[in-house]
Amino acid sequence: MMLATATETQVVPTGGYRAAGVLRSEWTKFSTVRSSTLTIAALVGVTILIGALTSASEASNWASLSPFRRAAFDPTNFSLNGLLFGQLAVGVLGALVMSSEYGTGLIRSTLAAVPNRRLVLGAKAAVLAGVVLLVGEIVSFSSFFLGQAILSGSAPSAGIGDPGVLQAVVGGGLYLAVLALLGLGIATIVRHTAGAISSFVGIVLIAPLIVQALPSSIGDAVGKYLPVNIGHALTSVQPQAHAFSPWVGFGLLGAYAAVALALGGWLMVRRDA
Repeated sequence: MMLATATETQVVPTGGYRAAGVLRSEWTKFSTVRSSTLTIAALVGVTILIGALTSASEASNWASLSPFRRAAFDPTNFSLNGLLFGQLAVGVLGALVMSSEYGTGLIRSTLAAVPNRRLVLGAKAAVLAGVVLLVGEIVSFSSFFLGQAILSGSAPSAGIGDPGVLQAVVGGGLYLAVLALLGLGIATIVRHTAGAISSFVGIVLIAPLIVQALPSSIGDAVGKYLPVNIGHALTSVQPQAHAFSPWVGFGLLGAYAAVALALGGWLMVRRDA
């Protein structure tokens, strides 16, 4: 009897909220969670450090490189090698934005305050994409300028005004932002941190190793659809064999993230918190 009375008198939120308010609340959660700060700090520090170390190694070995290696050398893409780590960091960050709320049970409070679940997911995506795009561009430009400073004098270097260079450097930040959204979409589907991160790592890092083991006639055809190869083409000045053009590849990568978010949103509406 008491239970029936409680159910009858339960107050269900009727939408007394605005998109701007939901966006602010998601920003507050994002900016005050320690894992977000630590992941972004690792993204910035390690990505730039790896780019600097690989540039220094190439500069010191330049005199002994084969003519083939020298002809294929792309100083812009080389200075952005640290993005290989950055893509893992943003994937983890994207997964944590959603899966951590399911892990702690905070998602129930979030959805009680904002019953429009698609709006919650959209606000998370907007905050995540905005932050990662800003940080990603800072990391990409910093890696480029530091890498070129290290290469200059010992190996060929590039200027930001050289043909195709600005597009490649800007592409580095865009690539990270879309990968973060892919991680968010996967986490919304899986709702579990370990499962989401494992799935992301499998797609971004393990799948290329599997494709490399395939016969070249199959591997070349399949490999150009992989996110890591799309990112390599997007951040390269020299055209890449067996790869989509930079912006076609970026559009395909954006479609991956959009599909993951759309499926996650569809499931989020239909499942209990």
